[in-house]
Amino acid sequence: MFGLKSNVRQTWKKTWQHQLTEYVTQVVWSLDGEILVACSAAGEIVVQAGDNLALPPVYLAGAGAPIDQLAFSADGQFLASGDQAGQVRVWKRQGQQFVLLMTHDRSGCWIEQLRWHPTEPLLAFNVKHTVEVLEVTTKSLVAKLDFENSSVLCIEWHPTNGMLMAGGYQSIKVWDSYDWQAKPIVISIASASLKIACSPDGKYLASGNLDRSITILEWQDANPHPWMLSGFPGKISHLVWSSVLANTTDPLLASASVEGIVVWERNTVFGWKEQILDNHAQAVEAIAFQPQRRQFASAGSDGAVNIWHDAKTLACTLTDASEAFSCLNWHPWQQSLAAGGSQGEIFVWSQVSNSRGFGKF
Repeated sequence: MFGLKSNVRQTWKKTWQHQLTEYVTQVVWSLDGEILVACSAAGEIVVQAGDNLALPPVYLAGAGAPIDQLAFSADGQFLASGDQAGQVRVWKRQGQQFVLLMTHDRSGCWIEQLRWHPTEPLLAFNVKHTVEVLEVTTKSLVAKLDFENSSVLCIEWHPTNGMLMAGGYQSIKVWDSYDWQAKPIVISIASASLKIACSPDGKYLASGNLDRSITILEWQDANPHPWMLSGFPGKISHLVWSSVLANTTDPLLASASVEGIVVWERNTVFGWKEQILDNHAQAVEAIAFQPQRRQFASAGSDGAVNIWHDAKTLACTLTDASEAFSCLNWHPWQQSLAAGGSQGEIFVWSQVSNSRGFGKF
């Protein structure tokens, strides 16, 4: 079933715009929605008060190297960045101000993966074929985990049980954060695991693979026979779960490969049933479900951000970027969406309400 284009229509208004000097690599909101932070390939980090977009933005001092990773800790008290020169920086948040807490130097390495523990001040990141874990309150390195088979290509924490997962060539390895010395669980993958994503309820682990397939494992039942989804036009570039349930008792899984997007829903008869969203003309650069809603957004090299109602029907297309869009992120609770462009633009849009309720029909 191809992407549905129905009479669902929404109106979105651009409420803020800012210009960086280079390709915007990440836009992230603090969990309380009061801060928007973006970074660029020029090493810029800009902080904007999300609750008052009229205030001028503030720049944090960076190392000058391209920054690929930017993330808030689970409690919102720390902001971390990782760059192509091997610098991991952590700032302590004080209201709407940020004070540099520490710099962890791994010169000569490219920090492409950076993930916070879901409840603890633990920060995991790649250093070539290893995963390092920092305890940021003590500024100490608590684990150095060897993947062995290849460079670490993806990292994810389990949302509930303290497990740390890393993917690479022919496997995903799973370590227990309560016992870093224990041998990791090894999950075999036919090619290489490029993206891993754990569902918010902790039930499923999905792996997007180099051989144009997705592997889905069910953790709770220790299912030894994972689902295999295949037939994609290229390698899996993005993989995200919804934070709300579908019509069944399971969340939705969305994947992107080249210009195609597929949203998967668990079906007791067919396993995983697909919904294809096919409105992008070029490669998809970012996808995201809106927190606590079924609304879905995608950004592409074709210069379009598409907003999909119920992760099925095209509700709005935003085309403000001068060339391509590179990243996006939903506000944690408002009807607002931030996105960055390949020419350094940052945008925030908010949905325009009307008397007929959510969207125009």
